[in-house]
This record gives sequence, C-alpha cells and structure tokens, in this order.
Amino acid sequence: MIELARSSVQTWECDQMGHMNVQFYVEKACDALAAFGTTMGLGPRALADKDLVLEPADQHVRFLRELRPGTPYFLRGGAVEAGVMALTMYSELVMTASGDVAATVRTVAHLRDLKDDEIHGFDDGARAMAMHNKVEIPAHGAARGLTLDPPREPAPALADAEKLKLIPTFEGVVRPSDCDLSGEMLPRFFMARVSDAIPNLLVQTSGRNRGDGGTVGGAALEYRFIYRRRPRVGDVLAIRSGLRAIGSKTYVWAHWLFDVETGEAVATAEAVAVAMDMTTRKAIALPDDLRARLEPLVIEGLSI
Repeated sequence: MIELARSSVQTWECDQMGHMNVQFYVEKACDALAAFGTTMGLGPRALADKDLVLEPADQHVRFLRELRPGTPYFLRGGAVEAGVMALTMYSELVMTASGDVAATVRTVAHLRDLKDDEIHGFDDGARAMAMHNKVEIPAHGAARGLTLDPPREPAPALADAEKLKLIPTFEGVVRPSDCDLSGEMLPRFFMARVSDAIPNLLVQTSGRNRGDGGTVGGAALEYRFIYRRRPRVGDVLAIRSGLRAIGSKTYVWAHWLFDVETGEAVATAEAVAVAMDMTTRKAIALPDDLRARLEPLVIEGLSI
C-alpha cells in the first residue's frame, strides 16, 4: 500500500463517547481517495478541466480501535479493482505510534459529470495507473457483520419509510459549510447526519439519553453507505431509521436519508453497533432491559 494521508486527531473531531466521530473517518477516507486520484492522473486540476468529480458511490467502514484526541495517524491504500465504470479502492487508517490499524475503508468510486450528473468511464491510462498500486483486502478489512450485496433498486422513497413506520431521527437543512465549492454536500456530512440522529434514535427506542451521561454508551463496529444523490445548499434532509437485526452483543440499524421536498432518497446506510462500558471501554452484552425494548422493533427484510 502507498501512503495517502497523515495527520492527528483533533479534540473537536471527537464526540460524547470521547473518540473520533464516525463522520471524520469518512472524511479521511475521501482525502485518501482524492490523493489516490492524483496517482491515476485524476488530480483536482485535471478533474476541474473536465468538470468531473471523483466521488464515493458505496463505502464500507470497519472500526477496529478507538482514536482519542491527539492520536497521530496516517492512511495507506491502493486499488482493489479498476473497472471502466467504477474504481474499488481499499484504505486503512493506521495509528502512527503503535502501527495498529484503527479502521478500514472499502470505497467504490466513480467519475461524475458536474454539468449533467452522468457517470463517466475511466480511461485505459487511468485504470492502468491505478493498478500499479494494486492491493488485496486483508482479513481485517473484510465485511463481518454486514453483507456487501448490491443495494436495493429502486431506492426507497419517504412514503415507503412512512409505511414501514420507520423512526424519525433527524431533520435539518444543508448549510454552505457542509458543501464543496460546487454547492454539493460533502460525503462526510452524510455520516454526520446519521451520527446526529443516533441520540434521538436511542431515546425513542431504549429510553437512554446520552445527555445524562451514565456508565453504558455505544460504539459502531461497521457502517455501509450507498450514496444516491448529492444534496445541495438549502435542501431539507430527513432520516428514518429502523432495526434490521439484533444479536447477543450487536444490533444492526438501517438509516434512510431523504430530500424532504422531493421524497427521494439521497443515501441509504446500515450500521453494526454494540453497547460499550464507558469505564473499561469494552463492548458488553446488551442489557436485558435494552434487549426487551429492541426485539419488538426488528423489521424483517429491511435493507439499503
């Protein structure tokens, strides 16, 4: 793998659990994607000349270790596959001091025309350069609690979420600070919206209020995001969430993100999460009272 980014965890990137928030893993992975694009002849200037953007369409993230404030890290990665219409890239975030892998990201990316939203193919030269840095996804980067099946088609609509009685967990406006220079919402903020939704989800489903503190928290182990459309400044977004499965320690939530005005899905996502002892920082079995409240909420066949 080649090095693609290097930095350290900032305090403002950390959440109420005391570790780097999930949205910033997506941001760092997108930094790595942009850097890898330069090795393919698809750097920012080359893309701007053709009104193209290299962006994720499907991302799978595994969280292996917590990243606390001040921790130095770097990202390394390469191309798993370089097809005509999609680039599959693998990257991992490594803790500089210990050499431990803190997170892994599999990104399926494409080239989109900013003028007409059409997906463009990668030319032979870019594909060849990508495969100069070919890698295999290691065991610690493979999906574990989620599958990587093709996403549902057609995408769900807001009306579908209402029929299933999915839980309203977020609604808000896309702000200029959420967007790139073309006015489209950055991938980081898709994950940020879901992260912001989780406290509402927890209090509605388990009665647990993160604002009250307590000895039991939660942490994500895996996420998968399907990016369906890039919202723009001023769009009103809403999330509907539902429980897909529950195990001895883990539970799997699905989150559908919608444009409220059109009712169209802008993204669909799912996550594997665990309850966490805030003192030991270890995953624990789901408390009996939490399990009792969650089991009736499982929706069979819920997908992204």
